[in-house]
Amino acid sequence: MSETKALVVYKEKEPEEDMTKHRGTVLLVLILGAFVTILNQTLLNVALPHLMNDFNASADTIQWLSTGYMLINGIIIPISAFLIGTFTTRQLFISAMISFTVGSLICGMAPNFTIMMIGRIVQGAGAGIIMPLMMTVILNIYPPQVRGRAMGMIGIAMFFAPAIGPTLSGWIIEHWTWRILFYVAMPIAILDIIFAFLVLKNVTKVTKPVFDFLGFVTSTIGFGSLLYGISEAGSKGWGSVTVVSTIVIGIVFIALFIVRELTAKNPLLNLRVFKYNMFSLSTVVSCIVNMAMFGASILVPIYVQNIRGYSPIEAGLLMLPGALLMGVMSPISGALFDRFGIKPLAFIGLTITAITTWQFAHLNADTTYSTLMWLYTIRMFGMSFIAMTIMTTGLNQLPRELASHGTAASNTARQIASSIGTAVLVTIMTNRTTYHVGQYANDLSLSNPNYNPSGLESMGAAFAQQMGQSLAAGKAYASQMLYGLVTKQSTIQGINDAFVVATGLTIIALVVSFFFRRVAHGKSAKKKLAEKPAEPIELTDSRGQTARV
Repeated sequence: MSETKALVVYKEKEPEEDMTKHRGTVLLVLILGAFVTILNQTLLNVALPHLMNDFNASADTIQWLSTGYMLINGIIIPISAFLIGTFTTRQLFISAMISFTVGSLICGMAPNFTIMMIGRIVQGAGAGIIMPLMMTVILNIYPPQVRGRAMGMIGIAMFFAPAIGPTLSGWIIEHWTWRILFYVAMPIAILDIIFAFLVLKNVTKVTKPVFDFLGFVTSTIGFGSLLYGISEAGSKGWGSVTVVSTIVIGIVFIALFIVRELTAKNPLLNLRVFKYNMFSLSTVVSCIVNMAMFGASILVPIYVQNIRGYSPIEAGLLMLPGALLMGVMSPISGALFDRFGIKPLAFIGLTITAITTWQFAHLNADTTYSTLMWLYTIRMFGMSFIAMTIMTTGLNQLPRELASHGTAASNTARQIASSIGTAVLVTIMTNRTTYHVGQYANDLSLSNPNYNPSGLESMGAAFAQQMGQSLAAGKAYASQMLYGLVTKQSTIQGINDAFVVATGLTIIALVVSFFFRRVAHGKSAKKKLAEKPAEPIELTDSRGQTARV
C-alpha cells in the first residue's frame, strides 16, 4: 500500500476586503472633512469683534463661541474610541459632517447670540470626531512602514486651513458680512458628504463596546471643567475664584476618570495605551511642542496688530508663507520619517524651532515686517518636521486593536496642552508687561535720584506751544504720550519674556526627544500570526486521495 504524502501548509484567512486600492479615496474624503472643519474655526477668530457689535455682546460673552466649541471638542474626543467601535466608518463620518453642516447653517442664520451658540455646539459635536476618526482609519489601512506619509497628508488639512483662514476671513469681512464665513464652508462640506456616500469604505471594525456611563460623566466634567478654567485664566487671571475652582474640579474628576478607566472591565478610553513607552514619550513631547506652538501663534498676532498696528489681513499675510510651507512640508516630512525614523527629524525640527523662537524673544518697536515674516516662516519650517511625525512614532507602537484609544488619548492630551500653553504664555505676557510698566514708573518717579523732570517740562512746553494750549495742557499731553510709549515698550518686553519661556519648552522637548527609538515594524503582527491557529486545508495527491492538513 503506497503511502499518501502531503505537504503541511498553513493558509491565513483572507481579509474581508483589500483596502489597498481604496486608500487614496478614503484618505481624500477624510482630509477634505478635516480641512473644512479646521478652516471654519480659523475663519471665526477674526470675526469676533464684528459679532460683538452685531449681537451687542461683551468680549467675555462672545468668546464663548470659541470656548464652547473647544469644550464640546473636549467632551467628544475622549469618547471617540467608543463611537468608533459602535458605528461604522461611513455612519460616523457622514453623521459628523452632517452635524457640522447643520451647525454652520444655524450659525449663518443666527438672529442672536443664543442661537449662534447652539450652532457652534452642533458644529463642534461633528468636528470633534473627525480628527480621531481620520487618524484611526490611517492606522488601520496603512502599514507602519508607510504610515508617516499618510499621517503627513493630514498636515495638509491641519496647516493649509489655518494658513488661508485669517486672510480669507479678513477679506470677506472687509467686503461682505460675517455670515458668509459660515456659508462658505457649507458647499465644501456638502460635497464631501456626497463624496463619502459614493466612495467611502468601512475601515474600522464595529466591536459594539459596552458604554461606560461613569467614565463618560467623569470625563465630561473633568475635561470640560479643566478646559474652561484654563481658557478663562487668560482674561480673569489664575487667582480668580472661578478659574481656581473649575481647574480643581477638573483635576479631581480627571483623577476619578483615570481610576475608573484603569479598573473598568470595558473602559470608555483604554488608558493602558500609556504602558507603551514610545507612545507615552511621544505624547509628552507632542504636548510640550503644542504648548510652545499654539501659545506663540497667539503672541505673534498680538505683537503685529496691537503693537505695530498692522491690519488683520496684513497679519494673516505675514503668517501665510510659513503655514503654507508647513502644509507642503508635512507629507515630505512623513516620507522622511518612514525612511529615517523620528530621531533626526526631531533633532532638526526642534533645533530650528528653538533658535527661531529665541529670535522672537528679541522683538522691538522697529522690527521690520519682512524680518517677522522670515522668522515665522523658518519657525514653521522647523515645526513641519515634528508636528505629525512625533505623534506617528508613538501610534506606530500600538497594536491595531488599541488604535482608536491611542488616537483619542493623544488628541485629548494635545488639546489640553494647547489650551494650557496659550493661557500660560498669555498670562506670562500680561504679568511681565505689568512688571515692566512698574519698572518704568519707578525710573520716572520723582523719588528716583537719576530722574530729571526738566525733560518732561520742556516737552510739555513744546506741545503747549504747538497746540496753542496752556502749559498744563501741554504737560498732560506729554505725560499721556509718554505713558503710551511706556505701555507699548512694556508690552513688547512682556511678549519677549513669554517667548523666552516658549524657547525653554522647546529645548525641553529637544532633550526628551533624544530618548526616542524606532519601533520595530510588524513585531506585533508577527507575534499574533505565530499564536494564531492555522486553518486546515485539503490537499489532493495524483491518485485523487485527499488529506486534511
